[in-house]
Amino acid sequence: MIERYVVDRDGLRRRYRVPMSPLRAARMREFNTAWLRLVDAVDVDTLGDDGRIDLVLFRNQLEYRLRSLDHAAERDREVHALVPFWKTIVDLAEARRAMDPVNPKAAAERLVALREAIEGAQPKETKPSVSNRAAARVDALARELSAWHRYYDGYHPEFSWWTKKPHEAAIKALNAYAAKLRKRVTKGGDRTLIGDPIGRSALLSELAYEMIPYTPEELVEIAQREFAWCDDEMDKAATALGHDDWRKAQEHVKGLHVDPGKQPELIRDLAQEAVRFLDERDLVTVPKMCREIWRMEMMSPARQRTSPYFLGGEVVWVSFPTHTMSHRDKLMSLRGNNRHFSRAVVHHELIPGHHLQNFMTARHRTHRRIFRTPFWVEGWALYWEMLLWDLGFAKSPEDRIGMLFWRKHRCARIIFSLRFHLEKMSAAEAVDFLVERVGHERNNATAEVRRSVGGSYGPLYQAAYMLGGLQLRALRKELVDSKKMTDRAFHDAVLQQNSIPIEMVRAALTGQTIGPDFKTRWRFYEPAGPQR
Repeated sequence: MIERYVVDRDGLRRRYRVPMSPLRAARMREFNTAWLRLVDAVDVDTLGDDGRIDLVLFRNQLEYRLRSLDHAAERDREVHALVPFWKTIVDLAEARRAMDPVNPKAAAERLVALREAIEGAQPKETKPSVSNRAAARVDALARELSAWHRYYDGYHPEFSWWTKKPHEAAIKALNAYAAKLRKRVTKGGDRTLIGDPIGRSALLSELAYEMIPYTPEELVEIAQREFAWCDDEMDKAATALGHDDWRKAQEHVKGLHVDPGKQPELIRDLAQEAVRFLDERDLVTVPKMCREIWRMEMMSPARQRTSPYFLGGEVVWVSFPTHTMSHRDKLMSLRGNNRHFSRAVVHHELIPGHHLQNFMTARHRTHRRIFRTPFWVEGWALYWEMLLWDLGFAKSPEDRIGMLFWRKHRCARIIFSLRFHLEKMSAAEAVDFLVERVGHERNNATAEVRRSVGGSYGPLYQAAYMLGGLQLRALRKELVDSKKMTDRAFHDAVLQQNSIPIEMVRAALTGQTIGPDFKTRWRFYEPAGPQR
């Protein structure tokens, strides 16, 4: 059922893809509602443990998709007044996709009227995030109008004769209007740091989907408790280096970078060191093929604007200065990708982190890819940062500062991302927060926030690192510390469940019987303070 749903859903997404289209929203609502009825009709008593978990995950997915359609419709309604001409373009695009015959003269007249409506539109005063969203919608509508015109242009000679100039004028007007919206938004600032907060109600919907039974405010409190632990440990490491201020100690560590051109060798050596550490302690199965096939590439300067540090998986993308950067930017990149910060990143991105994850999820319960969640994906990699700390992977105060930098960063991500979506912290304030509380270079902090608020990640993605890690840490305490499982058996079992909400991993590993009325309720964090 899950595999069939994915194929059908993707087919509909390809067919119904016109932005702001009521037809698209109605068809996806009809589709998900029909599938929800099918899921509700399944006889739970005929299912084994895996099937029961899949059923709960599938229903959770469908209910979330329906809620998301409501949220998307509300966000579109917010921009209708700013884009009053949207329906003309949507109607043209939908008629083309429905393969309706076109009347060239009538189409030209609609284009002329459209251009007049665009030029007569006056942007209304509203929140910068809504104006920015409206500008993005105008861009999307312009692309759709161009696709509509290309479809007929040259293939219908009369169409081209009537519409060429009116179409060009309409596109020019759309581009000018989008620029007008953005000018009102930025007023000299950085548009890429505006973002689009979703609000508390939508955050609660996201948390319900991820099976996190906490409010946003409770999660911020958890992050602050973990932050306090990091601060204490950072002070200890700074003292060990002879500094009375953690910032001075961190500045010292930032200067311990390799020479230009030497970063690939460092990454290779750090990757091999991490795998040896795992093998010596029998912590997790690392298949021979997994060890063999990972590769390394250098990240472009343009990509480093949003990813100032490594990205990983089967390919680890290395951030490091290039000759095209300004002198100031080179120094920031060198400092941000120093030996000890990098040491804490390599095992997060490769083994036992994302590369091992991706290798295993491609081979176990692959139908569960639809339920992919950052709380499992990023939580797993962050969990290993915690576990390796506990097992003594950090050899020196400099290593501890490198690991603590990232731990503090994950705490900060919870705080600034949730507060941003609650509209209690701006993106610019988030940059300052990362610089002052974590010790980021300002360029790197800006890139981190730009990536967080840019819309390419879900609203809970940044919070998922630390929170998912804490979930896995609590689950290991329940199963490994109690001697019910070995470390290796536990870690292998987590990977073989594929990327699903960690409460469902817990249900599978503890043999919990899942009923059709399942509700998330696992309070994985002790209220008394950080779990140690």
